[in-house]
Amino acid sequence: MITVSNIHKAFGENEVLKGIDLHIKKGEVVVILGPSGSGKTTFLRCLNALEIPEQGTITFDDGSLQVDFAKKPNKKTLLALQRKSGMVFQSYNLFPHKTAVENLMLGPVVVQGKNKAQMRQSALALLDKVGLADKANLYPFQLSGGQQQRVGIARALAIEPSLLLFDEPTSALDPELVQDVLSTMKQLASEGWTMVVVTHEINFARDVADHVVLMEGGYVVEAGTPEQLFELSEHPRTQAFLQRITT
Repeated sequence: MITVSNIHKAFGENEVLKGIDLHIKKGEVVVILGPSGSGKTTFLRCLNALEIPEQGTITFDDGSLQVDFAKKPNKKTLLALQRKSGMVFQSYNLFPHKTAVENLMLGPVVVQGKNKAQMRQSALALLDKVGLADKANLYPFQLSGGQQQRVGIARALAIEPSLLLFDEPTSALDPELVQDVLSTMKQLASEGWTMVVVTHEINFARDVADHVVLMEGGYVVEAGTPEQLFELSEHPRTQAFLQRITT
């Protein structure tokens, strides 16, 4: 579905990504693990042009889009890339002055120019999908963190993306709220959504991921199936990382 090649990203003198390659298949769940500062979130943000790499390419295998960052893509090309994916942020990023249903409608109506009445019905259906049909007219401050994050997931779905991106979606939540969000993500995975997830939730990676990537220092240290990384890996950095987060 998507081939990512040789992505480099620096902030001033700090080179955060040093040549990342990744192939994401349609319907696949890719989980990215790694210590803080490894470049995970920066890489995720590069996938939908929230950060612009200095070089590297992102190619959709159906021929619909190729972005070569070394050639300084224009705004139209970057917008086309952004419209391919829905982003779920760590800190929810909901509009506080909009209700849950209005948050879902905003992108499709304002950005994509879709019919407001039709999108309201679609937004209500998406809220029902994530278990929040009765919260449609509530504002973010009236929702728990877990509920806000599920609204964020529904909002990402509202633009009908090819790819769902999750940036540590449970890290800001109280422990008792984490499971509701993970259950929603597992449901989406079972429905065949293509997902790239930056997370520290090892059990989610074991149970749901098709492909696991370990990053450190701006590089991919190791990548493979959950079994290959969690059970069979002999790479010392993988073993050290897993020991640190599971003990």
